[in-house]
Amino acid sequence: MKSIYLVIFGILCGLLAAGAILLINSPGRGTPLELPPAPTQAPIVVDVSGAVAHPGVYQLSIGSRVEDAIAAAGGLLPEAFAEALNMAAPLADGSKVLVPMQSEQVSAPSDGQTTTGSAPQVNLPVNINTASLEILMSLPGIGEVKAQAIIDYRTEHGPFTAPEEIQNVHGIGPATYENLKDLITIY
Repeated sequence: MKSIYLVIFGILCGLLAAGAILLINSPGRGTPLELPPAPTQAPIVVDVSGAVAHPGVYQLSIGSRVEDAIAAAGGLLPEAFAEALNMAAPLADGSKVLVPMQSEQVSAPSDGQTTTGSAPQVNLPVNINTASLEILMSLPGIGEVKAQAIIDYRTEHGPFTAPEEIQNVHGIGPATYENLKDLITIY
């Protein structure tokens, strides 16, 4: 009986060895899978104009700030009104950075009041993230209702991240935005 077990054990060992040899020597099935390289993030494109050394369109890395866009455009001109800008504001793809000249700066009356019936004095472009109701109402096509809707929108949703986002405000569509796009900023 012992010899039968040895024969069966020998046959099993032989079959296992033959299977291992076949497995090792068998040709591969299918083609190897090649993975593409990991995607890289495309740079953002920003339009820088106004009182800078070299106005134009620049490619910047994601996470760039207004300060980076101005540096890419060769820096501020001596007559630039830099106080009108938030140099730390983040940029989004398609942003426009408009650096006003000091001559474009219009100050409010010294007593801080405006006379009845007069429009408020406005620095352009208007920062839609910080402008008051009166300043927003000075923009073409923006009355008291739309100005309040802009303030309500930014209060509810946080600051605008791109000027074209103003179209998300109820009552402001593409036609109104076309009239405003060169007059507004988010910085």
